[in-house]
Amino acid sequence: MNRSKIRETVFKLLFRAEFNDLSEMPEQTGLFFELEDKVDEHPVSDTDQEYIKARETAILDKLPEIDRLINEKAEGWSTSRMGKTELAIIRLAVYEILFDDDIPVSVAINEAVELAKKYGQDNSGTFVNGVLAKFAK
Repeated sequence: MNRSKIRETVFKLLFRAEFNDLSEMPEQTGLFFELEDKVDEHPVSDTDQEYIKARETAILDKLPEIDRLINEKAEGWSTSRMGKTELAIIRLAVYEILFDDDIPVSVAINEAVELAKKYGQDNSGTFVNGVLAKFAK
């Protein structure tokens, strides 16, 4: 899988975390990959699955810190008011910006905006870009 597809898969898992208890996420992640294997022509390789699971776990482990930072930077918005799609995308990008030295800030923001355009509402890309711009400074 390329990095964009991996990022998109991590986003989908983070989105699931909004609807499940965090203690259930290992099981939910397993179910996600089982379903993907059945519907996708190119199932996710074991190596990619392990990388995606590790990335998901790392983000979920830092979720309180990530949410605190988002709440500090997002003027007029809090994580409790954001749409679940946009929040999952922003969480992923904030993790990449602050905790992943392999991903340039501009790439993390651009990829997040693209995910927001694909999965969010009409103005999601602009909203995500505005929030993440605060982290680029």
